[in-house]
Amino acid sequence: MNKGNKYGTHRVLEPKGTLPQPAQKLDNTMSIFDNEVLIDVQTLNVDSASFTQIKGACDAETTKMKEMILSIVGERGKMQNPVTGSGGMLIGTVKAVGPNFPNQDLKVGDKIATLVSLSLTPLKIEKITNINLSNDQVDVDAQAILFESGLYAVLPTDLPEKLALAALDVAGAPAQVDRLVKEGDTVCIIGGGGKSGVLCCYQAMEKVGPKGKVIVVEYSKENAQRIKDLGLATDVIIGDATDVMDVYTRVTEITGEEGCDVVINNVNVASTEMSSILITKDRGCVYFFSMATSFSKAALGAEGVGKDVDMIVGNGYAIGHADLTLDIVRNSKGIRELFEKLYV
Repeated sequence: MNKGNKYGTHRVLEPKGTLPQPAQKLDNTMSIFDNEVLIDVQTLNVDSASFTQIKGACDAETTKMKEMILSIVGERGKMQNPVTGSGGMLIGTVKAVGPNFPNQDLKVGDKIATLVSLSLTPLKIEKITNINLSNDQVDVDAQAILFESGLYAVLPTDLPEKLALAALDVAGAPAQVDRLVKEGDTVCIIGGGGKSGVLCCYQAMEKVGPKGKVIVVEYSKENAQRIKDLGLATDVIIGDATDVMDVYTRVTEITGEEGCDVVINNVNVASTEMSSILITKDRGCVYFFSMATSFSKAALGAEGVGKDVDMIVGNGYAIGHADLTLDIVRNSKGIRELFEKLYV
């Protein structure tokens, strides 16, 4: 059995010398190296920005979407949208574990969710059996490779698998909220009515306490009502996050000109950077979880309007993020019922 690199560089075909995520093409041969895991894949959870782009490009026709996804994987050896650069994650069953994979507690037959992006995961799809237009999930007959450095979670037995997949796909967002938000803070969550947004709202409300505020900006009236019904915000604004001055005016009506201590951006469309930045107080923090973010727009835009704010790239991994996120679903009856409705 061939020896593999910890970070999967042995799978990179183009360009040589880079890591699997920025690579243009990976070797998706489904015979494992000594430090890899082979997974029989059940479902892909395509990230929201990528799924939205594919859905729009194909006019929401699932036949065309299947063709596009198969074309991307055939071309790249991984599910990495060439427009957004992002991927998603998967659930499946362990088929084989290399003898030098560091965690030998992982066994053949274990059901796992990968906690690393599909944009770096070697993937081979035999067939797409279903695309769910409402929740970004794609059922497949496929196989995938997990590297030695790859993160994963054994699926819990007390939650439905697809519910756990949906929650774990965005586990980095509520974990960062937990780190960034303090008691008494004013927090704004842009795109608060979606999957990651709902989880972020819950954690923000837990952290700010009775003296803080959690403001949600949400485009969808239905999703905004969902936040109100679940009691996950102190204030809800129905608005378009790409309309910078409208968002600024309406948020500062609540906060005053000073703005918010922390802003969390969860939207899946482009050009919401400045809405996030303008409503953040000087020396406040913006967390861009959205993969639709242009970081050049954010950096240069903040400079252009004289905003001294900390901007954090949406790293999808934080220590303990899986447990924290699954516990939100366990502890919130309303969120669990919502996720069961949407993903099970």
